[in-house]
Amino acid sequence: MKRLFIIAFMAIAAISVFAQEDVYKSEMDILDAQGDAIIKEYRELMKDDPKAEKSITRIKIAQLSAAIDSIGEEQLKLVKRIIRENKNNQLPVSYIKESMYELGYEGLKEALDPTAAYYNNPDLEQAKQLLASFEKRKPGTMFYELTMKDMQGQEVRLSQWAGKGNYVLVDFWASWCGPCRQEMPNVIQNYERYHAKGFEVVGVSFDQKKDAWLAAVQQLGMRWPQMSDLKGWKCAASDIYGVRSIPASVLLDPQGKIIAIDLRGKALGQKLKEIYGE
Repeated sequence: MKRLFIIAFMAIAAISVFAQEDVYKSEMDILDAQGDAIIKEYRELMKDDPKAEKSITRIKIAQLSAAIDSIGEEQLKLVKRIIRENKNNQLPVSYIKESMYELGYEGLKEALDPTAAYYNNPDLEQAKQLLASFEKRKPGTMFYELTMKDMQGQEVRLSQWAGKGNYVLVDFWASWCGPCRQEMPNVIQNYERYHAKGFEVVGVSFDQKKDAWLAAVQQLGMRWPQMSDLKGWKCAASDIYGVRSIPASVLLDPQGKIIAIDLRGKALGQKLKEIYGE
């Protein structure tokens, strides 16, 4: 199941709007109720088959996951509309605060419009810091060098792959990161589909324990180059690329320029289809 957290934060966001009437609350409540119903159905399903051993359970989980993703997308559309239609008041503050990671770079940049009436609200300080981190890897920027160790303990550089004529996804992840593990099958699927056409992936691990890192690579079936300095959140990539949460990524063009960031789920496949034409 994915995007469960969206349902949670939207319920919170709909409550606190500086005592200002929230005319969008009824729309959000409908989406929240739909999400709650799906979550309830998922929990009941897992009571009967906790390890999802039955094929029918796995099929149903996939259906529920798709449904919750769809609701999450509708919630995010609503948040963007709230922001767009309320630049002259404080209503968007709670929505921006709670959905800043889902808004991504472009959405957050639009939301944090310096001319908006809410721009100087102190509750948006964390969102502004996040936007500043996004700016470090914004599209149009050339890749930054990373020097780390590979799984054999040999020093490697990102420039061994970046800027060498292929599209490269630099994937920031860690063995302990649940959302990273959930996303990995999607990355693997796209890698297998487009690698023969020149698509490359380079994993940058935020692990601290080498054994856990190596085990996860094998367990998840990641067949692309890996690198790590085994410093966790003090990883060099955290500062250089402004990575404050994972999974995160940058997609580089053949010259090493960043053309997209944080492509997940369908977005990655859609972008690669756009690039490779199928």
